[in-house]
Amino acid sequence: MKPIVILGIFVADTSYRAVRMPKMGETILGQSFALGPGGKGSNQAVAAAKASAGAGGAVHFVTRLGKDDFAAIARTTWDRAGVTPEVTEDAASYTGAAFIFVDAATGNNAIIVSPGAAARISVEDVEARAALIRGASVFVTQLEQPVPAARRGLEIARAAGVRTILNPAPAAALDDALLALCDVVTPNETEAEALSGVAVTDVASAERAADALLARGVGAVVVTLGGNGALYRDRRQSVHVPVISAGPVVETTGAGDAFNGGFAVALAEGRDVIQAVRFGCATAGISVTRPGTAPSMPSRAEIDALLAPPG
Repeated sequence: MKPIVILGIFVADTSYRAVRMPKMGETILGQSFALGPGGKGSNQAVAAAKASAGAGGAVHFVTRLGKDDFAAIARTTWDRAGVTPEVTEDAASYTGAAFIFVDAATGNNAIIVSPGAAARISVEDVEARAALIRGASVFVTQLEQPVPAARRGLEIARAAGVRTILNPAPAAALDDALLALCDVVTPNETEAEALSGVAVTDVASAERAADALLARGVGAVVVTLGGNGALYRDRRQSVHVPVISAGPVVETTGAGDAFNGGFAVALAEGRDVIQAVRFGCATAGISVTRPGTAPSMPSRAEIDALLAPPG
């Protein structure tokens, strides 16, 4: 299998739980703290590497880090998952981090993200890996790094005949020329509405949103629908794939990244696109039974077991 190449960011998630947010000038005691890996691109790379382990897959992650302790967390995370890092080290900046306040009573959160070096991912960083991208089976990117870098990666991949996937998160305005570079876009309901202008509340409205994106030049659309599975739609077929449950839901934060990583692996292995959507749904279905993002990503054996016919 040719490698999967993913462009995106890593941030260290620092999560604090307390009864309330402190006022300016005030210090309060928190109830808990957690430090872990984050960033959509990094999470997707971990998901893909674990989903392809033992199947001959190779996942390369293109990003930018500082030279600091959070960069060490990133490298340890990737090493454990089997991700090959393609890192530009940026001594003039710092590895990205997120402050996450969680209200202990309600679970509501407030977040500050400081991307650091990841905000400086450049067209030049991508062009330095052009040969790697041209030799890939699938190229995946999102919108957390600067859009010009994502666009250049999609252009290089498209020119080489590499399958391109854009996970348009976080939601942002995109021009038709960029969308036309995408073989598949994978928005959730909110992102699909932002790109199409169609409020997505069910499968029928997801189909309308997908049609609006197809009209803008996208090759195919997968709208992830949370507990309602995913909708695949192109100009020839429309298929709703129900959620694939692996047990009680614990946390959904990493579900979209799990889906994208698993979906990319299945496409890279040459599976039919609907089978690939099911593989992505199974990857997400296992991830939501565990806390965290990167730590929740399942192994290939777990995904295969969930998808195996009963009996």
